[in-house]
Amino acid sequence: MKLLVFLALIGLSELHLQKGKTVREILKEKGLLDDFLREHPYNPLSKFQGYGVVSNEPMTNYLDMSYFGTISIGTPPQTFTVIFDTGSANLWVPSVYCNSQACSNHNRFNPSQSSTYQATSTSVSIQYGTGSMTGFLAYDTVDVAGINVANQIFGLSTSEPGSFLYYAQFDGILGLAYPSISSSSATPVFDNMMSQNLVNQDLFSFYLSPDDQSGSVVTFGGVDPNYYSGSINWVPLTSESYWQIQVDYIQVNGQTVACSQGCQAIVDTGTSLLSGPPTPISNIQNAIGISLSFHLQYNVNCQNIPNLPEVIIGINGVQYPLPASAYIIQSDGGQECTSGFQSMDIPTSSGDLWILGDVFIRVYYSIFDRANNMVGLAQAV
Repeated sequence: MKLLVFLALIGLSELHLQKGKTVREILKEKGLLDDFLREHPYNPLSKFQGYGVVSNEPMTNYLDMSYFGTISIGTPPQTFTVIFDTGSANLWVPSVYCNSQACSNHNRFNPSQSSTYQATSTSVSIQYGTGSMTGFLAYDTVDVAGINVANQIFGLSTSEPGSFLYYAQFDGILGLAYPSISSSSATPVFDNMMSQNLVNQDLFSFYLSPDDQSGSVVTFGGVDPNYYSGSINWVPLTSESYWQIQVDYIQVNGQTVACSQGCQAIVDTGTSLLSGPPTPISNIQNAIGISLSFHLQYNVNCQNIPNLPEVIIGINGVQYPLPASAYIIQSDGGQECTSGFQSMDIPTSSGDLWILGDVFIRVYYSIFDRANNMVGLAQAV
């Protein structure tokens, strides 16, 4: 999967006895100094306080539809592939007590094989857009990107109904949203990373590779400038539950086609497409010239992709263009093309909720800042 060298470690690795440019000079030349200083404020006491790490976890890109990495649970470690999901807050994996078909072809956690396992009597049930699980909660050591989280509460599934999780390429899900939406009030993994001082900064960031390529990565505790260009634009959260922000408008060819009065959206690594209410999504499809097919899909001739317009998403005073190459999903070796915009009703007390899923995040490197309750967005490279 992927392993990267971090900027924060440059000072430890460059010990050559020759004069060269300083890290500060190099960052300034590349136009990255301001962002770096913001993300790494100088603290003369830090060497006396002890601090956590910046650590990358490689992720596999499966057909541009899901991204998953590897974690381990228990002592000795038992290994699982998980979706790193900013749209949920619980960690769970299948257990040996699960008899559902979906558990039969995935790794299952065996409590009897871990010396650090601690059982609880608390049940857990989680419903996702495309599947669900029920089970119980327990505690154990969890290793994520080489970061050992002690006494992490997690779910062990005893039932995974339906067929979706049977065909899923991953075993479980590691939620990275706020604890306020965690089922059974289970403390999320990243909250324990912060409270146990395991990460250098209370943030994590995602680079999602396009076109089924390798190289996707989630970075815990820092921002990796190798994955974006230009400046980072910071967007305040409107709710500390999901990673929820305000979208100002959505435009095509200079015309506002959705969110004319603003709308709420979540930046969600666990959703493949860009989702919104049916009528505004239909307006977007019509504006870009994609019509509903006989099979109730928004299909497009793959040869027409270069002629389709950009979709502009306005966020906090900044425009984020999505080219057709980003919002058209190609499959079967580029022989079949469908729209990356999807209708989905998610009503909330503040109105319908949009989801800026992987279609958006592949274009914009995304930083999730728990210390300041903001999302940072920059042009992905």
